[in-house]
Amino acid sequence: MARNKYPEETVARILEVARRLFMEKGYDNTTIQDIVDQLGGLSKGAVYHHFKSKEEIMDAVCDQMFYDNNPFEAVRQRTDLNALEKLREAIRLNQADESRVDMTIQAIPITRNPRLMAEMVESNRRVLTPYYLELLEEGNRDGSIHTEYAREIAELLPLLTSLWLLPSVFPASREEQRRKFTFLGEMLDKMGVPLMDDSIRAVVDAFFNRMPPDPADKK
Repeated sequence: MARNKYPEETVARILEVARRLFMEKGYDNTTIQDIVDQLGGLSKGAVYHHFKSKEEIMDAVCDQMFYDNNPFEAVRQRTDLNALEKLREAIRLNQADESRVDMTIQAIPITRNPRLMAEMVESNRRVLTPYYLELLEEGNRDGSIHTEYAREIAELLPLLTSLWLLPSVFPASREEQRRKFTFLGEMLDKMGVPLMDDSIRAVVDAFFNRMPPDPADKK
């Protein structure tokens, strides 16, 4: 077969098929061969040329879903909200995306892969930290936020959500995870970022209720 002159098109096809299969069958029940079978003649070797594993495909699918429906960009230019309200709305929009939430839950086990974990932390630092920093600094200007630690919080939030709050990294029952969110809310409040209101607590509870039971859950 001739060399593919448009590798980005191949990657897009792989991610499109993988995303559909992950949603239809679930990540655990989808194999690399399942993905290959839906690619219209593309070989397994071609898939492995772009992705080293199914875990890596899932990671790329999650990134793509974020960029396709970026909640930070959705609130960025809204003039009817102050910066604190934009932060809350971005969280609500993120959790309102049912497909992305489902994919996020399915992806939790892949964070046990040290290389993918390192890539995720780096991606969060590169992508999410600037969004948080922009809104935190805007909040300091419009008076909805009062913090001397905008940059530190912007760096810390993605780190906490991508590491400390993941049960695959720090095992915890649902109640223990809820307690962590309570702690996070109180910490942010003391830092001048009163992010956690009733609406945010509601979407957090809804997220935990969708997660599969964990052996750490207390009966």
